[in-house]
Amino acid sequence: MKVSFIYLWILNLLLIGGSSAQYVCNPMNLSYRYRPETNELSRREAADPTVVHFKGSYYLFASKTGGYWWSDDLKEWNLVETNQIPTEAYAPTAIAIGDTMYFLASSSTTSYPFLKSVDPKSGVWEVVRDSFPFAMTDPAFFLDDDNKLYMYWGCSDNEPIYGVQLDMNSNFEPMSQPLPLTWARTMQHGWENPGDYNELTRQAPWIEGAWVTKHNDTYYLQYSGPGTEYKSYADAVYISNHPLGPYTLQEHNPFSIKPGGFACGAGHGSTFKDIYGNIWYVGTITISVKHVFERRLGIYPAFLDDDGVLYAHTGFGDYPFAIPNRKIISPDELSPGWMLLSYNKPTSVSSTLDGFESSNAVDENIRSYWSAATRQPGEWIMIDLVDTCQVNAIQVNFADSESNLYERDENTYYQFLIEYSLDGKSWQIFKDKLDGLKDTPHDLIVNVNPVRARYIRFTGKYVPDGYLALSGLRVFGIGSGVTPNQPAEIEVDRPWQDKRKVTFQWELDDNATGYNIRYGTQKDKLYLDHMVMGTNEVTIRSLNAALPYYFTITGFNENGLGKPSEIIEVK
Repeated sequence: MKVSFIYLWILNLLLIGGSSAQYVCNPMNLSYRYRPETNELSRREAADPTVVHFKGSYYLFASKTGGYWWSDDLKEWNLVETNQIPTEAYAPTAIAIGDTMYFLASSSTTSYPFLKSVDPKSGVWEVVRDSFPFAMTDPAFFLDDDNKLYMYWGCSDNEPIYGVQLDMNSNFEPMSQPLPLTWARTMQHGWENPGDYNELTRQAPWIEGAWVTKHNDTYYLQYSGPGTEYKSYADAVYISNHPLGPYTLQEHNPFSIKPGGFACGAGHGSTFKDIYGNIWYVGTITISVKHVFERRLGIYPAFLDDDGVLYAHTGFGDYPFAIPNRKIISPDELSPGWMLLSYNKPTSVSSTLDGFESSNAVDENIRSYWSAATRQPGEWIMIDLVDTCQVNAIQVNFADSESNLYERDENTYYQFLIEYSLDGKSWQIFKDKLDGLKDTPHDLIVNVNPVRARYIRFTGKYVPDGYLALSGLRVFGIGSGVTPNQPAEIEVDRPWQDKRKVTFQWELDDNATGYNIRYGTQKDKLYLDHMVMGTNEVTIRSLNAALPYYFTITGFNENGLGKPSEIIEVK
């Protein structure tokens, strides 16, 4: 099993370009803006993303960012700060029509101006029309093959998702009254129930974030729920043969969901194709500690199978993966095979602020963090990986401890040094960013030539404000041991009183770091993933009560994936 895993790792490296591959790791490493509300805790935010490919570049618009970003490769993003669009608005949307980009922000009362730009990299925009006849919360454009333009919107705990056609010959005037397209059905759709794990069944969800794409002759209407503050934040999909419906629920749902792991949440986003024809989904990740809207962005590969089923792949979605330079047909083609080496490993630190222990930096929980006790440069944290491992990459996730920042400025950057050692005494440099001047709050450092190490030491020199703090110092590579055993003695309970949920329990393998549960409504379409760490049981509450499901459980650790269990049918 170990030989097979290494063989697949080498094969994937060759397929995705070896040392020239461009790797990313969620959350996306963007210059997230510090919110300007000085009466609240200092925190960053970006959410509700729209990505548009326009004139050879990708443009990323998100809530409350003070601008937007563009990229040529989906890895490195360049910030455009401008006051010519409503940057304080939520859930902006954009669309490319010919040689022009159009932009509209969300509003629940009066409509924002409808804007356009032929050169969005310049930050220059002009008004197309001052407002629409009605407000559109969480708007989204869709341009059909026949050049007809549609608008979708909705953000409510009691209203549906709406749609309407716009007349491009009459200054984008709506051609009818809004048409209701989808409603929440929480008694059937488990993923629509609020809570980190959809456990709040007596509370109404927020249904929002519409997005429409077309593949072949089918229209796919995405919507998100149950709420942006929950780890269960997800997108689901309805399908139709007409852009304004009627829409029926796709059997495979949710389209995207990620309630487990380090960076949780995969809701309210957009789906687009890259220049090679690969489908991508960019969605919202929750932190929601300092404020309910403390959020980040994540990017995930998406696929359309031979039966027209649309799904996003979020399995191990916060581990490093490659941005391909060709068309791919499987998410396995993106993984370099690196596993997490740092989970719950022993740590040593220079100092600790009360209540923010060093173990928080390795607990795989973005909502907790280690904080040093001073603002002085030179504070450090060291991880003992226990065994000597091959280290390929390290993701540094900064947190804001005792920060008083309420805006992005030229002093928003990080400087640090990462070293590695075999014995904890003799150190070598893994990455020197002591002179760095970039804002990299979720920095992924990939070493082209992997190193052998037992100890990793991170030393901070400069953070934008406050104390050095890390929500995750995550080390990736390949361990030197064996993979977990195949899960055994699996017990299943899907109660007849509530078929939206299912509970699994299995024999615990002390050699397993965690388990990944893959599932779906067909035996050959296990497109959904739910990760758990340090436990041998899980309750999944995101099911469609009307459908049977199939599940398989796979243990994993520093050395790779174990053998999956037999596929279990749960009626």
